[in-house]
Amino acid sequence: MRLHMTQPPLSRAIKRLEIDLGTVLLRRSATGVTLTVAGTALYDEARTLLEQAEQARARVTAAARGATMTVGTLADSAEQVGTRLAAAFRRRHPEVHVHIREADFTDPTTGLRAGRVDVALTRTPFDDTGISTHVLRSDPVGVVLRTDDPLARRDVLYLRDLADRRWFQLPEGTDPLWRAYWNGTTPTGELRDGPVVRTVHECLQGVLWNGTIGLTPLAHALPNGLTSVPLADMPPSRVVVAWKKANTDPLIRSFIHIAAAIYGGQSEGEEFTT
Repeated sequence: MRLHMTQPPLSRAIKRLEIDLGTVLLRRSATGVTLTVAGTALYDEARTLLEQAEQARARVTAAARGATMTVGTLADSAEQVGTRLAAAFRRRHPEVHVHIREADFTDPTTGLRAGRVDVALTRTPFDDTGISTHVLRSDPVGVVLRTDDPLARRDVLYLRDLADRRWFQLPEGTDPLWRAYWNGTTPTGELRDGPVVRTVHECLQGVLWNGTIGLTPLAHALPNGLTSVPLADMPPSRVVVAWKKANTDPLIRSFIHIAAAIYGGQSEGEEFTT
């Protein structure tokens, strides 16, 4: 439990709080426990105070150490979510110097697992052992084609429509979940045949020159000569903020809070569960 407390002492603590405040905070019934109006008001106030305390701790820690923070990004993810996030973070922590480390397609954790970055803006799926993530946005995915490709005239495509095409591959040693997603595995789970790439630029050039199949979030702008067609049976690509589960650094937690508040449908005062 996050409170590191068993049920009996927790119940006693709530009861003492209700006596101290002179009001009932929780309504108990056979179907469960709900907050009363007074309980909801207290919860909102407490949540705000906890968030303010967390942010104050982050600012004090940052000022004391002349703080720097390294943010890992994956190709497009910085551009896709970084503008508003950078502005909000600068307002909250003007004293912090932020380093950006951009990774290629071979490392979806952008150096997080190896300890090269403190927090990452990236995409799933990847092996998240020891890593926590919060989804900032989900992007539908399409296939990148030359504009003169017959399939480019279709409104929507399915993976079966691309069965005879060559697909990009990611290098050996790349996270298997990540590799399988972008390579478009066959119905039998095998990786499709095609050239090995490491960067977005290599993918796009391969489509232009050789007609190789590549996947892309549909929100991405493409250069002249290329277009994207939605893939109806591909799951969306999720942009996430990721961090080590064991990381309790208040500055990193502040970054996560701000990212979740801006892109995750939360207000900046809302408690973020790690």
